[in-house]
Amino acid sequence: MYRFGAQGWTVAASRRDPRVDVLRGLALVMIFIDHIPGDFLNLVTLRNFGFCDAAEIFVLLAGFASMSAYGKCFEREGARSGLRRVALRCIRIYLFQLGLLVTTLAIRRVWVMHFGFGAEDIASIFDDGLASVGRILTLRELPAGLDILPLYIILLTVFPLTYAVIRLFGPGVALAGSALLWLAANLDPRLNLINALDGKPWYLNPFAWQFLFTIGAVLALTLHASGGNLPRRTWLVWLCWAYLGVAFLEAAPWTAWGLPDLAPLPIATPDKTSLSPVRLLDALALIYLVLSSRRLGAFVRRPAFVALEACGKHSLEVFSLGTLVSLIGQLAMQTFGIGLEMQLAVNGLGFAGMFGVGLALERGRVRTPARPATRALGAVRNLKR
Repeated sequence: MYRFGAQGWTVAASRRDPRVDVLRGLALVMIFIDHIPGDFLNLVTLRNFGFCDAAEIFVLLAGFASMSAYGKCFEREGARSGLRRVALRCIRIYLFQLGLLVTTLAIRRVWVMHFGFGAEDIASIFDDGLASVGRILTLRELPAGLDILPLYIILLTVFPLTYAVIRLFGPGVALAGSALLWLAANLDPRLNLINALDGKPWYLNPFAWQFLFTIGAVLALTLHASGGNLPRRTWLVWLCWAYLGVAFLEAAPWTAWGLPDLAPLPIATPDKTSLSPVRLLDALALIYLVLSSRRLGAFVRRPAFVALEACGKHSLEVFSLGTLVSLIGQLAMQTFGIGLEMQLAVNGLGFAGMFGVGLALERGRVRTPARPATRALGAVRNLKR
């Protein structure tokens, strides 16, 4: 686990927290559903029960996972090894992003050829020839639905700096600096990157969303230093539930559920681009309740959650597949209608594919034996400790 020593934050061995992986897997499933307009399951995803949605949870837990994986590497193997691992991960995500873009363009091209539509929102992506290719390769042109991985690349690229600040000055300083940047992005919406495809700011402003990522990284330290659970304070638990209750009353789609509107105040939808304070607090309240609950930690170890946990462990591959299936689902529902049979088919294909990929990758990881040299190196390190 992580602990504070004479030389700063240090790392000892720790096990993966199944709550984190299950929640990441659930967030991936909800992101898939939310990317399909007209899907009847849209009415039961997280965005219907509060101010935030699955994207906030996913980014926060990405910070948690990054600290758990790469913070340990920086501590044990040094800066060079840590930077190498972070760089390799960024390159992998970048290649997945390019693969998603190429596949998206191919799918839409095929759809246009057979059904006469499907490329309206990306028709101008190659208008400038080589200049457009350059903007695509530098992630300056982002079609709708392909903006999460570029955000992740930026946040992970900056992670070594976040880790260094935590290591040298403590998590409080890192959080304070990250909070100031988030506040600046909220006060001045111009503090954002521009999507060259439409000339608009990024839908997920990295200057604001980095705060969630940093909070997740610090939560990883706090969780492990506390023995695997965040300190549970009764007053804070009640405060979180009260906030989530108010958020539920305000955000729930009462009329879509066929119920009278129970929202107590006429509050506009909180801004997602700059991660408005009410969205941030909603995500933090939910995460605190999850990561401070010992019972939940035991509950998610049941066999029913194995598939979700596997998806959370292999989030990049599962997310990529879900993105492509959601695209096909959108096009299919636009072409053939949004009847119940079509929606069941699209959701069934998406769930089966995502769970199947997650379970297959996890099974392969478990069955792959460590190389002899790797085992020998691990044994030597254990002896040195």
